Amino acid sequence: MSLQAKLLRFLQERVVERIGGRDEIPVDVRVVCATHQDLPDKIHNGTFREDLYYRISEITIQIPTLKERGGDILLLARMFLDRFNREQGRNLRGFSKDALTAMEAYSWQGNVRELMNRVKRAVIMAEGKQVTAKDIELDGVVTTEADFSLRHMREQAERQAILRALSHSAGKVSTAADMLGISRPTMYDMIRKLNLKV
Repeated sequence: MSLQAKLLRFLQERVVERIGGRDEIPVDVRVVCATHQDLPDKIHNGTFREDLYYRISEITIQIPTLKERGGDILLLARMFLDRFNREQGRNLRGFSKDALTAMEAYSWQGNVRELMNRVKRAVIMAEGKQVTAKDIELDGVVTTEADFSLRHMREQAERQAILRALSHSAGKVSTAADMLGISRPTMYDMIRKLNLKV
């Protein structure tokens, strides 16, 4: 907490003192902070100063976890596979179907670093022509078969758009239809087709 007070003073006054010195030295800096901690929770628990939090959080960027960026998982995995294939002198031909499904289902607590380390280890240890779920140590992950039906995905997107428009329009169908750029009769047809209750 004492260090936080010193940091706050530095950020507010833009001056520092050398150790053993008495003169204040003005500084012109831009400070960028990063953390994986929940600072509002730490403020609530009394382990982080609220005034320091508001001083450093002028512009806040929340970076979603790897799991929340679903499409990035396989993209990054393939990039790491290409990279480690070159570095290790291997010629593995991609990931098996069970590996792809397991990677999509896994929670990735360690984010991109964990994915990178698992792929690197798999490239070094894999015995077959492809990286399997066992090679990336995800053979115990519970997976479900991915649904690639375009009709199903389209219905899900339509359902979400209609429900969102209805919630924004307080349940008024004509207003929701205007928001979606469709006519009222089309809106009613879609509501019936998707079995929605208004």
